[in-house]
Amino acid sequence: MTHDTMLQTSKRELKPQTGNSFLNEDFLLQTDTARQLYHDYAKGLPIIDYHCHLSPQQMAENRNFENMTSIWLAGDHYKWRALRTLGIDEKYITGDATDEEKFLKWAEAVPYTMRNPLYHWAQMELKNPFGVTELLTGENALEVYEHCSSLLQQPEYTPQGLLEHFNVEMVGTTDDPTDNLYFHQQLANSSFKIKVLPSFRPDKALKLSGGDSFRTYLQQLAEVSQVEITRIDSLLEALQQRIDYFHSNGCRISDHGLSNLPWVGVYSGNLEKAFAAVLAGNDTEADAYQEEFAGFILLELCRMYNEKGWVQQFHLGAIRNNNARMLKVNGPDTGYDSIGDYTQIAAMSAFFNQLEGEKKLAKTVIYNLNPADNAAFATMIGNFQQSGIKGKMQFGSAWWFLDQLDGMKAQMDALSNMGLISCFIGMLTDSRSFLSYSRHEYFRRLVCNMFGNDVEQGLLPADIPWIGKMVQDICYYNAKSYFPLN
Repeated sequence: MTHDTMLQTSKRELKPQTGNSFLNEDFLLQTDTARQLYHDYAKGLPIIDYHCHLSPQQMAENRNFENMTSIWLAGDHYKWRALRTLGIDEKYITGDATDEEKFLKWAEAVPYTMRNPLYHWAQMELKNPFGVTELLTGENALEVYEHCSSLLQQPEYTPQGLLEHFNVEMVGTTDDPTDNLYFHQQLANSSFKIKVLPSFRPDKALKLSGGDSFRTYLQQLAEVSQVEITRIDSLLEALQQRIDYFHSNGCRISDHGLSNLPWVGVYSGNLEKAFAAVLAGNDTEADAYQEEFAGFILLELCRMYNEKGWVQQFHLGAIRNNNARMLKVNGPDTGYDSIGDYTQIAAMSAFFNQLEGEKKLAKTVIYNLNPADNAAFATMIGNFQQSGIKGKMQFGSAWWFLDQLDGMKAQMDALSNMGLISCFIGMLTDSRSFLSYSRHEYFRRLVCNMFGNDVEQGLLPADIPWIGKMVQDICYYNAKSYFPLN
């Protein structure tokens, strides 16, 4: 069964909408030019999802999801935050309620999410790939749940089937240096045609002040690298070994989730003593040397990335685990993070300048979580562009709390005004869900609407072939040429 047939057979229009253009084929497209750009240039392009949190194990094992809750609600802290805001008992969010009960609670909540991106995403993800065009409510929740859960048992709705349906060309997962990459190897040796490549995420190796968690992590890193970590140079040796291993398994991208880039760190005897003390279980000076340690180790890592020809990504600005009580109950990444107000720019400038001065600054993507810093991020990349490399430095797409119409438009407006949006590498999912590829459609519709509005307002010439090419570059071709995926 083809994926076109898949959509036809799963079509479900219990109560087709009438009276407005919500979620029709021209959703978000406000002008004739926008509609032409989307339908003629952007709509059919493949997807390069160069940063996400999909599970390599789920892709490799390719098992059908048990039901709609397991694919749609599990691990989705966006939805969890909305449910908590509505006062829904935690039992129905991360607790021991049945999957059906959790879905019903979410369905009851959906109408209350209007004007939050969750409302658009929910309806788009039901429409594609499940063919559900009736708006989800508590009244039709059980029927939608049964309909979608039934479709999920078909072979076209496995993880691999869904990636093929959404026309995904490449998936970049997010992986700790200690990962053995077994499932990536399994996928690479299978008949699955979509590239699933690891990305190197060494955040835990930077946390000198992490106490027992840091020491435990270094033990794991030592075991997997077969390098005894007793000094800072042996830590770097272990990390280099893992970079070599990741590279041999197709990795060409690193990623870092940091509150802010650290100040440039320099090796010293005092730093070595602080590291040795931490290894011995003495954390007295760990906080005092955390910034210097992170700055030194990260600089060394960036030099290694440059040597390999990798792209490095920095996701900056989140303040995490704000609710200590619920952190103990649910653990991290369960919906208790928010936008931080960190000072970003001076340290970032010094960090990139250090690498640039050594001619060891790799291709770099910086992502901003605080919209107040959009202009500063957009101008920072212009300081370190390089002859011969189109858009070497990138102001990455709006992410997390900014992954909505206003946030994406603000990011692209800042980039347009202070850089060149024609060089932009576009959208990524940054998601744990196989249904989140609707966000690429969302992004592409917005891009086409922005350019379309400019044309119709006389701000841009009506040169549709040229603007259509720019749209295609932003949505696909720039990323395809930017990342070394071969």
